[in-house]
Amino acid sequence: MTDLAKAYDPSLVEDRIYADWLAKNYFHADANNSKPAYSIVIPPPNVTGVLTMGHVLNNTIQDVLIRHARLQGCETLWLPGTDHAGLATQTAVEKALRKPDELPKTVREVLESLDHVWDKDAGKPKMALTRYNIGREALLKLIWAWTKDRGGIIIQQLKKLGCSCDWERERFTMDTDYHKAVINAFIDLYNKGYIYRGKRMVNWCPASHTAISDEEVIPTPQKGKLYTMRYEVVELPGTFIEIATTRPETLMGDTAVAVNPNDERYQHLHGKHVWRPFPKAQIPIVADEHVDFEFGTGVLKVTPAHDKADFEIGKRHNLPVIDVLTPDAKINCPDVPELHGLDRFDARKKSAEMLQELNLLVKEDAYENNVGFSERGQVPIEPRLSEQWFLDYRKMLNGKMIPEALNMVLGKHIKFHPDRWEKVYSHWLENIQDWCISRQVYWGHRIPVWYKGAEVACQESSPGKGWEQDPDSMDTWASSWLWAYATMDDTTRKKFYPTSALVTGPDIIFLWVARMIMAGLEFNPANSEKLEDNIAFKDVYFTGLIRDRQGRKMSKSLGNSPDPLDLIAKYGADGLRFGLMRIAPQGLDIRFDEKQIEEGRNFCNKLWNACRFRAMQGDIDAHADPFSKQLTPYAAHILARLDEVILKVDEAFKKFEFSAVAGALYEFVWDDFCSRFLETAKADFADANSPTREGTLATIDYVLSKVLRLLHPFTPFISEEIWTEFGFGKNTIQFAPWPAVSGKTLDNSAVEQAQHTYVLIDASRRLRGEFQIALNKKLNFKLKRDTALSTSESALLPSLIGAETLTIISQALEKTPVAITPLGDLYMPLEGLIDLDKERERLEKELAKAQANLERENKKLQNSTMLAKAPAEKVAEWQALKADAEAQITKLSEQLKSLK
Repeated sequence: MTDLAKAYDPSLVEDRIYADWLAKNYFHADANNSKPAYSIVIPPPNVTGVLTMGHVLNNTIQDVLIRHARLQGCETLWLPGTDHAGLATQTAVEKALRKPDELPKTVREVLESLDHVWDKDAGKPKMALTRYNIGREALLKLIWAWTKDRGGIIIQQLKKLGCSCDWERERFTMDTDYHKAVINAFIDLYNKGYIYRGKRMVNWCPASHTAISDEEVIPTPQKGKLYTMRYEVVELPGTFIEIATTRPETLMGDTAVAVNPNDERYQHLHGKHVWRPFPKAQIPIVADEHVDFEFGTGVLKVTPAHDKADFEIGKRHNLPVIDVLTPDAKINCPDVPELHGLDRFDARKKSAEMLQELNLLVKEDAYENNVGFSERGQVPIEPRLSEQWFLDYRKMLNGKMIPEALNMVLGKHIKFHPDRWEKVYSHWLENIQDWCISRQVYWGHRIPVWYKGAEVACQESSPGKGWEQDPDSMDTWASSWLWAYATMDDTTRKKFYPTSALVTGPDIIFLWVARMIMAGLEFNPANSEKLEDNIAFKDVYFTGLIRDRQGRKMSKSLGNSPDPLDLIAKYGADGLRFGLMRIAPQGLDIRFDEKQIEEGRNFCNKLWNACRFRAMQGDIDAHADPFSKQLTPYAAHILARLDEVILKVDEAFKKFEFSAVAGALYEFVWDDFCSRFLETAKADFADANSPTREGTLATIDYVLSKVLRLLHPFTPFISEEIWTEFGFGKNTIQFAPWPAVSGKTLDNSAVEQAQHTYVLIDASRRLRGEFQIALNKKLNFKLKRDTALSTSESALLPSLIGAETLTIISQALEKTPVAITPLGDLYMPLEGLIDLDKERERLEKELAKAQANLERENKKLQNSTMLAKAPAEKVAEWQALKADAEAQITKLSEQLKSLK
């Protein structure tokens, strides 16, 4: 007889089991195995990152998919790794260098070894530790030391979560082989004429001192001011035109003002000039159809160096380009000493004051607009004219990339879950801009282009003496877009590429997902003429965002982001995984509440206690066949329900509806198996001579064997522990066959009889709940029905509903709460249990409160002004509150009716 511990303690189980899995190499993928392949490449976290709740959600889903495929008999590869995160990692190191005394020991040792940087006698740096001062090679040494010191933390944390990755295949985007693949991809695209270098308007991050792509710019609502200023017309002294702008600090770079040629207000000014206030200069008035009649005054200050639209206007009218900002967004205009050297935002205020002093500021108005912020630098970007490297997507695949990349998704070669993201993907591809792939950072894959005078060579290593390499590095995404295949050797790729699924957030659908699709089509990793053979993955699952109970995004600054390791320590990895998966509907944001993780832990405890109860009844039969034995109606019912759940789980897995799987398993284990079936089973165990005892034991063993396998993808540790302890298999549960429906015909009348009993049990609990009577209090129930109960029903029903007595009656009772059930009308007499007058008073107060709530929500929903201003989620909340109030009114009215 198996002896399970009295209580399930994850801390005594999870580390032991995971170490055993690693020792036995269960997660290793055999590329030479004949089993069908199933593969996932992990979205590589930053090498120096730590586990967040977003990582928990994403990686739990991946592990669910991998473990499910493993149970289905597939050869599974979950390939792990980390990303060098060029800009993010370099920024972190540069920030850390500001406080050299607080550097990690290994990084400090590297710093002190740099003779040109460190003063050994003084024991301090010789200079400010900026990238420009210490140089490329020195900074790279420090970053490598930093990644070795901080790197790998998140990998250990993923193991703590139970992730079944093939750790022998762990990759890093700066690995030698991976670096070579990235460089060769650049060279290939360059030689095909898809990559070019040009001076163009780019998104510049003043905090990180680098260009960034359009996809790394986050539109952010900002409250600012709209300044209306006036410029005097040169040819008409005393005549002014008014101009509205949000950026008076850049007017020193104005090289024209523009009006719409169809705007009759200004047609008489075409070809004339205005005086730019400072530094004072004549600039032309140009007519351009880009100018919006409706914005401001209909007159636009044209600053080609600092606005993309202005730059295009400048090109059309051959305007000079005057850059008045430094790379760190300070004013660079010695001709205006009052502004020169000021930060751009300080200069905005100062320039407004100067315009006021010149009597050229008409007014300032409060103004809200979206401003592009650097995703990494967290500051407003600056449009900046800069020499950068670009990739022309439209030229790829011999000019066919865009239609083919669209076809891969719209033609369902790649399926998006949920499929609404197809429209977002399509819109981006149809309006795609060239990709700025160069970054002004040191940490990363350096552009493999070399210069010698006017000569240019694109190759992996230097052509020879006198050649200098381009100083820029590639965008991080220009290496990770190869992740789906460049992480694999030829043998692995032949077996496991294309990968089966990708789990990621919709926020990187352009940055990563779309680009991986294009990389697969362009570089032919499957070595096949069929494009569909080269897709990076077959299914893409987009997760939702985890928010707090108030709907806010989780962040350290708000203090609303729990540490997953703390949750694992408190509730176990299985509790965290299962609790989170139950509340993660496909593609929707998640309102996180720690109580949900507590419920996950409680579920594991419920399962453990049920198994412990079974172990107390005798030996486990690993090959139990309940269908060959005499069964109670309740055993027949649970076997029928098990088949239903297996079908429901299989269907939900096909649709990538993981919360539906978790919900179905929770309901089956907690309600059907534990709260109902096991309670009825106690009658068999109380009677050693019961003819159905063996059938009930076999049913429990049969159900548990299947339930553990169904649960394993979500709760790998507890399912493995019970599987092993009960001897359901010779080895790990991971390679046991996925459960199938029994295919057996059960007695429908017996199943229906059990169902009727459970309806009666639920009704008794509902009646107790309505009048706040404890479940453990014995009551005298009455059951109105035409016939007597059977002997077995008479023996079992009272204990199942917690009845002191269950009396059969033929006449209805007045002023008594009642529930209608298939077995009869169940009455719960309240005499002696509660004060009826006080109960009526309580219910009437509750009813009045519910009616007031309904009136309040109706007022909101009938107020057209409120509805117009309220966000959609707030309106949905009001509608839900209204529905709750209506349901409460119906329920309370029925309860009052039963007491009158």
